[in-house]
Amino acid sequence: MDKKKLLIVDDDIDLLLQLKMQLEGAGYDVTSAESRNEAKELMEKFTPDLAVVDLMMERMDDGFVLCYDIKKKNADIPVIMVTGVSRETGMEFDAATDEERSWLKADVILAKPIRFEQLTREIDRLLKG
Repeated sequence: MDKKKLLIVDDDIDLLLQLKMQLEGAGYDVTSAESRNEAKELMEKFTPDLAVVDLMMERMDDGFVLCYDIKKKNADIPVIMVTGVSRETGMEFDAATDEERSWLKADVILAKPIRFEQLTREIDRLLKG
């Protein structure tokens, strides 16, 4: 069976390396990027089965823009957005309704710190869906 290809994007290098190791250990083929631009360049060379994208990177809207770019390239690629915004600002983001997903362009939003079990559960659910 082919390994599912994941793209993970976060400017927190420690988190990026930790997620990459954990997800590879769980049997995924993982490509990582440290910025929106690096992720866009990588996506010119391959199409992931799923993307995990940080909301705020170099610019505050990088995650939003990258989610939009991913869905524009292929609307069938599930996107999980991860963010610490709620903890830092009190602003709540959710992707529970079609309306929220239409402007967020993310299928799921997870709050940092990410629990690995929660992330893999959502990845498995979205890849089977």
